[in-house]
Amino acid sequence: MAKFFAVTIIVIAIASAIPILRHTWPEPPDISVHGHLIDEQMSETMAEAGISFLAAQFILAIFIWKFSNRPKDAKISKFPGGARGLVIAAFLLVGTEVLALGIFGTRAWASVYFTPPSADAMPVQVQAGQFAFYFRYPGPDGKFGPLHASLINESNANFFGLDQTNDQDSKDDIVTAEMAIPVNREIHLLMHAKDVGHSFYVPELRVQQDFVPGLDLSIHFTATKIGRYEIVCTQLCGLGHYNMKAYLSVLSQVDFDDWLKKQAALQ
Repeated sequence: MAKFFAVTIIVIAIASAIPILRHTWPEPPDISVHGHLIDEQMSETMAEAGISFLAAQFILAIFIWKFSNRPKDAKISKFPGGARGLVIAAFLLVGTEVLALGIFGTRAWASVYFTPPSADAMPVQVQAGQFAFYFRYPGPDGKFGPLHASLINESNANFFGLDQTNDQDSKDDIVTAEMAIPVNREIHLLMHAKDVGHSFYVPELRVQQDFVPGLDLSIHFTATKIGRYEIVCTQLCGLGHYNMKAYLSVLSQVDFDDWLKKQAALQ
């Protein structure tokens, strides 16, 4: 029975690796400048973790096969150094693995988080709240008006709490329920949550950033392919979480300018 269990472990381990090796579930197409770095890091992580997983399962199966039917009076051998030696060895092995992945991933991580956006990056503000995303673009003056939490009122579509009567910079701000950006233009995304934790995830952009209530966060990216892509929340944020999504349209510069003019006329 024990040997059957050992064989079962090996079969399950190999079967679980086959879909990954065959790329049965490929990732969505990459449409960002930094995406190839993320994909390379993901491949390296999957390879290292996959090899470690298979090795651990094979070793477990070998031990079960070899030692499961030992006689009761068999001599017990001790591992050199005892349990402490095993713990230290495991700590060094796993620590080295995690450190290596961190070093290898620095370039991909830095391209998104440690490198500031360029001076001419287009700012877009995104607000997440139960259970929708809203986006704000600066008007012709290029400035965002201040936010007033006390003025937020969804019944009159004042999602950002703008005082367009008294704040000059707010008068030409453009608020939309769908995000559009020009292709091959760096975007500086300014993010805040209105209530609880949410997340901004666009698989094709290789961007996933959590909203943290009380913090203003930002990321920057450049989309390289025209199309329409889904934005989803990946943080459980309440009963309506399953339906919290929006859409990102990547447009040519001409089409984006036309879209922005139409949105401005609807304000």
